[in-house]
Amino acid sequence: MKKLLHLILLLLPTALLWAQDEAIFTHYNLAPILVNPAAAGFEETHQIQFNARGQWIGFPDAPKNVGVQYHGPMGNTFGFGLAVMGESAARLSRVRARLNSGFRFKINENVKFAVGFSTEFSQVSLGNNVLGEPEPIYQAGDDIIEGAVDGRQQFDASLGFFARFYENTYASLSFTNLIAERLNNIGTAEGSGSLFQHYVFLMGHKFELSNNQLSLEPSIMVRQVKDTPFNVDINLKAGILDNKLIAGLSYRSLKTIGALIGSEISESFRFFYTFDLSMQDLQQYSTGSHEVTLAFGFKGPQNKNGSRYGRR
Repeated sequence: MKKLLHLILLLLPTALLWAQDEAIFTHYNLAPILVNPAAAGFEETHQIQFNARGQWIGFPDAPKNVGVQYHGPMGNTFGFGLAVMGESAARLSRVRARLNSGFRFKINENVKFAVGFSTEFSQVSLGNNVLGEPEPIYQAGDDIIEGAVDGRQQFDASLGFFARFYENTYASLSFTNLIAERLNNIGTAEGSGSLFQHYVFLMGHKFELSNNQLSLEPSIMVRQVKDTPFNVDINLKAGILDNKLIAGLSYRSLKTIGALIGSEISESFRFFYTFDLSMQDLQQYSTGSHEVTLAFGFKGPQNKNGSRYGRR
């Protein structure tokens, strides 16, 4: 029984790590670049973001994610971004480097549109301490486990579309796992499946109230990502005193509730914190999940008269 428990503690977070190819952070409605490469440079400001998330705090070997990324405009139509992320769950760890690029177009005075593409390289490895466990939980000579200790490399790509209508309405659609899914299905009956079967869709609208002193922004995210259950997030974000105080609530169809608090401390600095609470039985073994985002923004010499950083 003890060995079985060890195996569960190893495989459950490990499966979650493999599944979190996209949207591992819940602050995507504050920073769409987390789920869509077309958002690179869309606001025409240079942005640097630090994200950290601890999931199932108190649970043994719980998943942890950290990331830092930059994105901004290059010229009048091109956007560029670079992200480095580290993830760990149980004995498994992964380092990811992602290159984002986007092309934005102003269709008319009320519609702005962008298309983007990202490429990603990841290094996945299993801690060598798993081979020296006091009570081994795998059969010696297992090529898959022993090979994973040396690390495995993987390439992937995603395609995205992002649009804003009348300043306050936005829509985002990205297709993920474009390479990994095709490679995994080679020689299988699924090999001829759709290239775009994994996607993340996000849409929201910002209502300005009380002379911009109060705003309400409902949004919805629909996600079908490789190796994860279908998921729908419903979010509501409120900005008070011209976003000096930001608060929000989220409900995930996987039975999770999240509470957000943050602030645009200045035009160039923002801070956000989210606490997630699961309504499943797992919650009795955890104190919840925590996520923090620090974001810095500045205008380049070519767009000093552009829109305010992060303002929609």
